[in-house]
Amino acid sequence: MNHEHHPAIAKGAGIAPSADPTAAGFPKAVLFDLDGTLLDSAPDMLATTNAMLAARGRAPMTLAALRPHVSKGARAMIGAAFPDVDVGEREGWVPEFLEHYGRELGRHGAPFEGVEAMLTALEAAGCVWGIVTNKPEYLAALLVPMLGWEDRCAVLIGGDTLPVRKPDPLPLIVAAERIGMAPADCVYVGDDERDIVAARAAGMPSVVALWGYRLPGDQPEEWRGDTMVEQPQALCDAGAWPSP
Repeated sequence: MNHEHHPAIAKGAGIAPSADPTAAGFPKAVLFDLDGTLLDSAPDMLATTNAMLAARGRAPMTLAALRPHVSKGARAMIGAAFPDVDVGEREGWVPEFLEHYGRELGRHGAPFEGVEAMLTALEAAGCVWGIVTNKPEYLAALLVPMLGWEDRCAVLIGGDTLPVRKPDPLPLIVAAERIGMAPADCVYVGDDERDIVAARAAGMPSVVALWGYRLPGDQPEEWRGDTMVEQPQALCDAGAWPSP
């Protein structure tokens, strides 16, 4: 899919730093995952999942039960809600999930606490930031203006913007190109292992967002990110970012 001229991208594409962020110790550019990193979208996903459960006469899930699966995508959430259903049958439910989610989009979730302060600190330092997500681009592009970020987000790459998605490094490489940066001059922030794998393959320093969504067996200390951060507020401090 080619959404290169979508307003959510075009509006931010001209953003340029007004100062040298590296002078203050910040990266030149930061690229973020969306769900579980910038946005606590689990409440929207819960409403979506429970609509599918209700339609099949099943009891609702709790937020605590669904939350660890959110960063893994629609298939993982459907699998968590319907573990007894054949994988092939569940695959056919993905369009239904996305249709329900389109109706719940932005109604229940919000940025994680501290995200706005972090973005403001980056902007004040002259740092350009953007989003690289595996969420379908049309959904991400609808969310950006709901969050008031359409004139702040310099680039938006969705899961279907390119022929491949994370953990492939190409989305990160293309995002860097679109904002006129070398991958090594950007930092990628994500809460899932595939985020860190993609960043490493792109030659981009990475931050593991420990505030995001993880399964009990996930071991982020083994993902080989450049640094791990407990809360978004910590990234208001230039010293928390990995050195280029």
